[in-house]
Amino acid sequence: QVALVESGGGSVQAGGSLRLSCVVFGYTYSSTSLAWFRQAPGKEREGVAAIDTIGDSTFYVDSVKGRFTLSRDNTKNRLYLQMNSLKPEDTAMYYCAYSQRAGRWDDPERYNYWGQGTQVTVSS
Repeated sequence: QVALVESGGGSVQAGGSLRLSCVVFGYTYSSTSLAWFRQAPGKEREGVAAIDTIGDSTFYVDSVKGRFTLSRDNTKNRLYLQMNSLKPEDTAMYYCAYSQRAGRWDDPERYNYWGQGTQVTVSS
């Protein structure tokens, strides 16, 4: 059984930074992708960034390219999201997700395990 626990959210002013962390318990080599999604009130869940666990390719939604950086520590089974130059539109609940399936990196249906989420609030 896989469990994901996120941390690192908080409230910052626009232009600030946060680093999200996700610990993956029960990680197996059948995984195909690890990702961060976000969901703002009244909006659909959106893929923010993902890493292909087989080839280590990374993917980002256009709105965060150049500002967010995804990284992974295999020895600690941790996934990180460094978020710089934060904007009010980045405000959302951020979720870590784990997939054992094929598919688009930003398709929530691909991911079969989810964390509880960590709130990020950016004020102007």
